[in-house]
Amino acid sequence: MKYSPWSQDVARTLLATLRDEKGPVLMALQLMQKEFGYVDKDSVELIANYFNKSRADVHGVLTFYHDLRTTPPTDHQIAICVAEACQAVGARELVNQARAMFGDQINDAYCYGNCALGPAAMVDGKLIGRANLEKITEALM
Repeated sequence: MKYSPWSQDVARTLLATLRDEKGPVLMALQLMQKEFGYVDKDSVELIANYFNKSRADVHGVLTFYHDLRTTPPTDHQIAICVAEACQAVGARELVNQARAMFGDQINDAYCYGNCALGPAAMVDGKLIGRANLEKITEALM
């Protein structure tokens, strides 16, 4: 997926689309990530000022949601569910194996609703049931 480089002008234009929304902080953070691939540290202050919130309020929302990133994304997005049902069928072991193979491209996720086919993984937006290293590697090709 192609992202724009962070720009304060582009960020302000995005925020303007949320001017009349109630509770716009989460939506603003999601817009920043959709446009730039992550939430740049300068976005926190910009969002706080734009919506008359404290930086702590914006930072609290940013750090509460695991799907929001504060660093640019890697070439591939790989997440493995570590919720209870997937853990029961080996998700933690799969995470360890995948991190040994793919490093910082592996993220923990919490439930894709695919519990019957655990462990579940998401590779570049594609859901994989009964995930293993072979299936994750195949999805990257």
